Amino acid sequence: MAIGVVGLTIGLAVGGVVLLGALGFVLQRTVDTEAFRTADAVALLAAEDALPDPLPVAGGQVRVQVVDAQGRIRAASIDADRLVPMVRPERLDRDGRQRLEVPAERVGLVGPVRVVAVPAGTADDPLTVLVARSMADVRHSTHVVRTILLVAFPLLVAVLAGVAWRVVGATLRPVEALRRGAEEITGRAGAGRLPVPASADEIHRLAVTLNGMLERLESARVRQRAFVSDAAHELRSPLTNIRTELEVAQRLADRTDWTAVTANLLADTDRLSRLVDDLLLLARLDETPPARGTGPVELGALLTEVAARYPSPPVRVTLPAGPLWTIGTVEELRRVLANLVDNAVRHARGDVVLAAEATTSTAGVAVATGTTAGPGVGAYHLVTVTDDGPGVPVADRERIFGRFTRLDDGRARDDGGAGLGLAIVRELVRRAGGSITLTEAPEQQGLRVCLLLPALPADDGQTLTARDGDLPPAAHH
Repeated sequence: MAIGVVGLTIGLAVGGVVLLGALGFVLQRTVDTEAFRTADAVALLAAEDALPDPLPVAGGQVRVQVVDAQGRIRAASIDADRLVPMVRPERLDRDGRQRLEVPAERVGLVGPVRVVAVPAGTADDPLTVLVARSMADVRHSTHVVRTILLVAFPLLVAVLAGVAWRVVGATLRPVEALRRGAEEITGRAGAGRLPVPASADEIHRLAVTLNGMLERLESARVRQRAFVSDAAHELRSPLTNIRTELEVAQRLADRTDWTAVTANLLADTDRLSRLVDDLLLLARLDETPPARGTGPVELGALLTEVAARYPSPPVRVTLPAGPLWTIGTVEELRRVLANLVDNAVRHARGDVVLAAEATTSTAGVAVATGTTAGPGVGAYHLVTVTDDGPGVPVADRERIFGRFTRLDDGRARDDGGAGLGLAIVRELVRRAGGSITLTEAPEQQGLRVCLLLPALPADDGQTLTARDGDLPPAAHH
């Protein structure tokens, strides 16, 4: 506020100085114009050899003389000196028009005196017309304006400073309310909302944006708290099992079957290791942006590679008629398919079928996935993982993708895992630019998982693969 008042004061001061200078310049040019007009009229009379004596001049603040080359006065106005010229002859330019300043006492006028000189006469008898005008009125006018500015300037600055203080205070009052609201929220370290002003201006939009940010932060905090709690619970279970096994073995050392104990400890250790790896992966996915477009991946070969790891129960692959290329990170896509096949094998009664096909229209996507594809959807490849297990209720098909979520039939920790597999799958699919949905398996009881992955034309995939010596089509998988 103080800086604004100082800037306003400096600006008004500069404006006042400029105003005074402009006023003085305009008044002086007005005096010169009137003097030249009078001199030109007298010069016309001199050229016609019709100079009256005395010269007729209107106004008591004007003196006129007509002098020759020797400085003699040929004619003068009634109040002008007839013996001493107003301007010394050596200062005159006989061929040009001049503006001169002369002492007031030399002319007999009050205040500074302005004299204009205009050549007149003939070549044989050159004359110069001198017209003197007093600048007292100009000086008085500028003095009055200067006095008014000096008196009005402090009052104007004070009024403008008061208005600015009130306007800035009214403008910043909502900001202060936001600050106090933020301080209260910080003090109680909990959820809250900032006050939103009624005015539809930038402060209103700022408050709305900040409240949205606070809601997202609170939501993230709640999710983080739940995640940490669930992670601690899941980590505590294998650690408790390991501790119990060791304490029992220690107490019954002579009767302990160390082979069985070792097997149990290794199983719990493996489960603990998988859980830690999954937690680290989720943390990394939350912190790093999606790495899309890292390389072409041929889906048929990738499905074959993943299926080869599950000999029992049999995992069958229905290969497409030709190569299906997508852009993504092969390790992430392999992890997606491996997690889905793990779940399918765990719940299947008999077969698990992997299939891939090209989808080039939104209608095809809607039919294949049982959902409605939005407008503007481009070409996709549809990858399905189908099992003949008990399936998933419709009400749980979205919830199952949450972290640490296990349905009732998958609660056994030895078989059901920690509930992170599908959460990892959804995050990796999202990073690949695709989507995942759950539907009922057609023609049989079970579950079908539908993956939509962005399609890459076969020619582009082969070209990109050929350019990368490390990733031939077979070596990608």
